[in-house]
Amino acid sequence: MRILPAWLREFVKVAADDRQLAEDLTSAGIAVESIQEENGATIFEMDLTTNRVDAMNHYGVAREASAIYDVELKKVEPKLPGTADPSTAAAKGGPPSLRMTGEGAHNSGPPSAGMTSHIFPIVIDDAQGCARYTARIVRNVKIGPSPQPVAQRLGLLGSRPINNAADATNYALNELGHPTHAFDLDLLEGGTIIVRRAREGEVLKTLDGVDRRLTTDDLVIADGKKPVALAGVMGGFDSMITERTKNVLIESAWFDPATVRSMAKRHLMHTDASHRFERGADWGITPLACDRVAELILASAGGELQGEQIDTVARRAEPASIELHRSEVNRILGIDLDEDEILRILGRLGFGVTRAPAGAFSIQVPTWRLDVEREVDLLEELARVHGYNKFPNTLPAFTGAVVTLPDEPKNAKVRETMLALGYNESISITFVSEQEGRAFGGGEPLAIANPLSEEAGYLRTSLIPGLLNMVGYNLNRGNANVRLFEAGEVFQKQGDRHDERRHLGFVATGDAIAKSVHSPAQPYTFFHMKGDVEELLAAFAHQKLHFDNQAPPYFHPGRSARAVMDGETVAVFGQLHPEQAAARKFRQEVYIAEVMLDCVYRHSLREPRYQRISKFPTVERDFSFIFEEAVTFARIRSAIEELGLGELQQFVPAEIFRGEKVGPGKYSVLLHAEFQSRERTLRDDEVAQWSEKIVAKLQSLGGVLRAQ
Repeated sequence: MRILPAWLREFVKVAADDRQLAEDLTSAGIAVESIQEENGATIFEMDLTTNRVDAMNHYGVAREASAIYDVELKKVEPKLPGTADPSTAAAKGGPPSLRMTGEGAHNSGPPSAGMTSHIFPIVIDDAQGCARYTARIVRNVKIGPSPQPVAQRLGLLGSRPINNAADATNYALNELGHPTHAFDLDLLEGGTIIVRRAREGEVLKTLDGVDRRLTTDDLVIADGKKPVALAGVMGGFDSMITERTKNVLIESAWFDPATVRSMAKRHLMHTDASHRFERGADWGITPLACDRVAELILASAGGELQGEQIDTVARRAEPASIELHRSEVNRILGIDLDEDEILRILGRLGFGVTRAPAGAFSIQVPTWRLDVEREVDLLEELARVHGYNKFPNTLPAFTGAVVTLPDEPKNAKVRETMLALGYNESISITFVSEQEGRAFGGGEPLAIANPLSEEAGYLRTSLIPGLLNMVGYNLNRGNANVRLFEAGEVFQKQGDRHDERRHLGFVATGDAIAKSVHSPAQPYTFFHMKGDVEELLAAFAHQKLHFDNQAPPYFHPGRSARAVMDGETVAVFGQLHPEQAAARKFRQEVYIAEVMLDCVYRHSLREPRYQRISKFPTVERDFSFIFEEAVTFARIRSAIEELGLGELQQFVPAEIFRGEKVGPGKYSVLLHAEFQSRERTLRDDEVAQWSEKIVAKLQSLGGVLRAQ
């Protein structure tokens, strides 16, 4: 959002120039991302965290500057003329105003001297959705363009001027931070405002011209007959201010954040009003915001006030008080913060401070700081305004002991191995689309009740989608050599519950070995990834590890594999399927792997052990066989292991050949065996017997021994 430092200075007299002001605000957590000059005005581009809705306006930022520089903050006190006699207004053609009666009616201010008080009825049917509704009536206005100073400021903030009434609400929003709305009073039927849940099937045409079908989950502002606004999100088209408007009803209310957020998501709407209400607006500012809009309308559109301000309170939404202890301030912040400094900082920020026994303070949290809930939140306020750069470099006191989580050594080993293999650690969002959740996961994806967007409506079932998104980001920016890994949780739906498991994902594309003056570049291949998987799994103790081609369908069918450790699947890896790569517009081969750490962690870390090298010679033998393509090396190795030859130290394929001389559907393989004893020199007849057993076993698999 944008903030004008010239506007800030209307509320607080700061001696620092704009650049220094920006630096000091940023140091205090009110981040100024950039400073721009536009039409002779300085503009701050702000980057505020979502919990600081109180600072999403000029007065809120001015309050922060007041605390930082210890200067007075000017109060906003709208100057309103006396109210018009309702009977006179009715004689001019407007409907008479009615007095609100019954429980819940509340008038925030006394009537003007010599005037009769009449109140437009405001009824809050849903106290949970709407805690407070404040309104004022301005009659006999003249709708037209806004004054040049108002239009210019709105333009600098990126808001298009509309008319003097609508601009008054936008101006007050940027000034005070509270959303308001102006209705054409003559288009409201029934002489009343009702805040209620919509009836099933009701239709509201919003200001953007879209007819929206409502449900009973929607909170609406209604007149006596129909909805006229979607509460906290957008006003209605049929009651908006036009050049024909003569009488205006100003609305300033407080709506429940969860209610507004669910409506905005349901109707795919995000407005300046919903942005603030979703994060927790100021319950106590509604009367002030209402009067400020009225002041602006009267100044630019003329007219007169009718009756007094109407302030209906259904329930109070004020934060509870918090006890702050001096001992905690000193213990956690690491400095002995002066009591006067504590009083100054919290007082400037608007907190009410009362001394309590035993060196404590009772802190009343202002209504605009819903993010402050605990004592530690108050400590953060003290630290950031006092200045993080003023704290000495000391360690906090600690009397406990470090407790290592059960899997921490294994997590550390995995991370150490991946970094050593040349991968960079990454973190991706845990939300994915339904399509990605089903394509890359092994089960039903778990839907999120209130997702950030349709593209991120499910919890991830795999780490692969996030890693592929990061690969695409790098490739689109000219980085063709990418190696990333991420360890985290994946989620799957299991009946009425969800299953949470820890996985490791890693991805590689580009060159495995960079080009040099001595050799050309070597591209990353399936075998590089297989070697990385083997290196990772070698850190864990196991009896047997083999690979087969049973990989998920999002892998290339001829360049992928599954790792099985002691009978349990622990990893899948290989080249991304060409269709998946084409869908993501990858122009080079991408290799991915996912390791089921929850399965791997059932094995203990392998402890390094010294083993003396045998002093007796090795005997080598080669076996050349022809096999059907259906016979994999995994079957061959399992068959040889069944022989139980203790002196067989190694049995690996040395060469593989396919061609016309072998025949279709077959391949020729040269198998290399090494025999060695740690106790004696092997005899030729022993090796010959073992070789005969190996040949017989391979022939039982359908192998044909070739002539040497």
